[in-house]
Amino acid sequence: MDYSDLLKKAEEAREFAYAPYSKFKVGAALLTKDNQIFTGCNVENSAYSSTMCAERVCIYKAVSQGCREFTAVAVYAGLHRAAPCGECRQVLAEFGTDILVVMGGAEGLMVKSVKELLPFSFTMKP
Repeated sequence: MDYSDLLKKAEEAREFAYAPYSKFKVGAALLTKDNQIFTGCNVENSAYSSTMCAERVCIYKAVSQGCREFTAVAVYAGLHRAAPCGECRQVLAEFGTDILVVMGGAEGLMVKSVKELLPFSFTMKP
């Protein structure tokens, strides 16, 4: 799949974001090794710590459906290119630091690996 196609799926998912507090809507699309796509959007809560990022929504959806191997995740936040937060980077790292993170916006497309975004991730794996 072309990265721009995956980013388009993230842009479509962004439309469902629930962000009444920050007004910062984010969509994400996760590509599995067997070419399934899981999408997610951020969901805010007045108890801010209960807010869930778009990236983790799509990861948890995929895991809950039995998927554990991912190749790429696209993140779309509108005009500004946004990278996953630290928590989302760590959750991605749980499934592989070679996962590509596709970030897009008015500034154009940027692709980095999870390892590049989180070079010292925590892991229990040897």
